[in-house]
Amino acid sequence: MIELKVRRFGNSLGVVLPKEAVARLHTQEGAALYLTEAPDGGYRLAPHDPGFAEKMAKAEDIIDRYRNTLHALAK
Repeated sequence: MIELKVRRFGNSLGVVLPKEAVARLHTQEGAALYLTEAPDGGYRLAPHDPGFAEKMAKAEDIIDRYRNTLHALAK
C-alpha cells in the first residue's frame, strides 16, 4: 500500500503520485486518470474510463443491427 498526502494546490486539493504509482498506471503528466467507486465502498484509480468498454459494446451492437441504414445514410 502507498500512502498519499492531500496537499493544497492553489484553491484546490490534490495528491502527488510517487513514481512507482505513475509507472504502474502507465500514465504521464497531463494524462487523464479516472477515480471510480469500488464495490467494497472504496475507490479505484485507473488510467482508462471503465465505462468506455460498455459504451463501445452498445455502439457496436447498434452498428451491427442498423448496418444497412447507416450505410445508406453515409452516401
